[in-house]
Amino acid sequence: MRALRPEPQFATLAQQAEVAQLGMWVFIATEVVFFGALIFTYFVYRGAYPADFAAAAYDTKLWCGSLNVALLLTSSLSIVLAIEAAAEGQRRALLLWLLITALLGIGFLGIKGYEYLADYRNQVVPALNFLLKPGHRPPAELFWVFYFIATGVHAIHLTIGVGLVLLMLERARRGTIGPPYYAPLEVVGLYWSFVDTVWIFLFPALYLVGRA
Repeated sequence: MRALRPEPQFATLAQQAEVAQLGMWVFIATEVVFFGALIFTYFVYRGAYPADFAAAAYDTKLWCGSLNVALLLTSSLSIVLAIEAAAEGQRRALLLWLLITALLGIGFLGIKGYEYLADYRNQVVPALNFLLKPGHRPPAELFWVFYFIATGVHAIHLTIGVGLVLLMLERARRGTIGPPYYAPLEVVGLYWSFVDTVWIFLFPALYLVGRA
């Protein structure tokens, strides 16, 4: 681990780490407001058109959503293990867990891309390729509007997360993350855990409705 000094505006590395974590928590709070408003609006319309939303949701790829839940839950564990390895100075373990986290995130995005392609072929993409199926009413299209907005924004957040994890992997390779300073990795871990948590809410809301 190379000797590090805090940025000029901070007295110590500990103070710099605290400020970085506080900044991430503030950012997460703003994201909670955004996703919370989106999910709340979704449930308002779902309550207004329960049968139509249930019929539309039945066409989602349940196995894709379920597999992605498993991938993200596993990635939550791997990012925590990466932080623990950084704190203990286990460089090889740190590199391994960061690589696993990035691969799990890429796997999620790959499955999501396959699912979007299947949705397009199934003609359920509003404004691009949407065909109202027999027995469905127009509010069914509204479900897919929420589906693509919510999962699309989440996918963007996860893509950013993968990029950040790869950045941490490069910094770990260069020896700039480890004891006594690994705050950047902790901040990335907070962001990653938030993105994972959002999917835990989106999965039942979008994939399980109409299947119970």
